[in-house]
Amino acid sequence: MAINATTEIYGIMGNPVAHSLSPAMHNAAFTALGLNKAYLPFPVLDIAQAMAGLRALGIKGISVTIPHKEAVLPYLDSIDPIAKKIGAVNTLIINNGTIHGANTDWIGANRALSEKISLKGSSILLLGAGGSARAIGFGLLEAGASLTIASRSPEKGRALAELCGCPWLPFTEAASISADILINATSMGMGTQQYLLPVVKEALSNFKVVMDIVYAPLTTRLLQEAEQAGCQTINGLAMLLYQGVAQFELMTDQQAPVEVMRQSLLNTLDYKP
Repeated sequence: MAINATTEIYGIMGNPVAHSLSPAMHNAAFTALGLNKAYLPFPVLDIAQAMAGLRALGIKGISVTIPHKEAVLPYLDSIDPIAKKIGAVNTLIINNGTIHGANTDWIGANRALSEKISLKGSSILLLGAGGSARAIGFGLLEAGASLTIASRSPEKGRALAELCGCPWLPFTEAASISADILINATSMGMGTQQYLLPVVKEALSNFKVVMDIVYAPLTTRLLQEAEQAGCQTINGLAMLLYQGVAQFELMTDQQAPVEVMRQSLLNTLDYKP
């Protein structure tokens, strides 16, 4: 699609942002639907100036990533009720200079999980207490699941558990829990921690479904061990895809081409089955 005077601009803002897979995913969707839109990465240091710039330049929609998901809140004109509960947004919808904030991280997690198991009435052990865990936790409660949180940081873990109205456990006790679903929302499994397991492999048979939000590598050691233990597994690409699908539909008011977006992510990750 050629860029011209009527091209509508979307993007992602964060710092850093060059590594983001979102431009490939959203631009593939625009092309597939023949939309005169473009999605660009915006490295942002000064959030106040950036938000003023979005209004002034007529940008149509923005994905928000680390470290700005909470920092944008004072600059919003309106916010989705669940995003308000979460206390963070990852999506900005801009219309005639007004900015509405939403959070699709929880939608992405719920949709990925719902492909494997019904969330209503399910018991879930959520590992982590950071921004991703926070969004996932509130989303699971919205779906009618029961939640237990385990984290390495007692202070953050207890604070999140209190907000969610659920039990908290230290990380070292996670292996003692049985639940329908285990979700790793920590960084364990990526980068220099790719060989670490958030729970001992002997405990994985306590769960029916294991989800890891890490997507590089696509099949983490946790997922490998979970498969060997007989669990159904969900990789981090599923949550990344479905939060992007929800963003696309909120920002464009059009049905997202899910399979096109999925393939663009796989191509960008150079995944070969």
